[in-house]
Amino acid sequence: MHNYEVNLSWLENRKGTISSPALTQSIEIATPPEFPKGIKGIWSPEHLFVAAIESCLMTTFLAVAENSKLEFASLNTTAIGKLDKVDGKYMMTEVILRPTLVINDPELMDKAKRVLAMSEKACLISNSVKSAIIFEPVIKVE
Repeated sequence: MHNYEVNLSWLENRKGTISSPALTQSIEIATPPEFPKGIKGIWSPEHLFVAAIESCLMTTFLAVAENSKLEFASLNTTAIGKLDKVDGKYMMTEVILRPTLVINDPELMDKAKRVLAMSEKACLISNSVKSAIIFEPVIKVE
């Protein structure tokens, strides 16, 4: 079992910072501008939720790719979280993950597909949330 401690300090208005004793950097957070008194240009819990899923996919992919000895040129992702009101409560109903993997060898296409699929299934953050995870990978050969 592992524990991850995060601390929050309110600064002013709808803004605060999050930090962890295990990390050197803190992150400024705020209510997003879509809500009353929200602040533009600052990370929100909604952005961090989507980023947690997206970054977990990356770290899981890197481990699976290394263990599978998959050589690749780059990985970039876009993730979109859909916030809806369900039964009178806001929730992220779905998160769309769109990873783009670039490989140099066309012979690795099937292996790349398998590694991406295994990564999506093994992502612990995706497995921990009730939002639907929509996985739309793209693999390019360059």
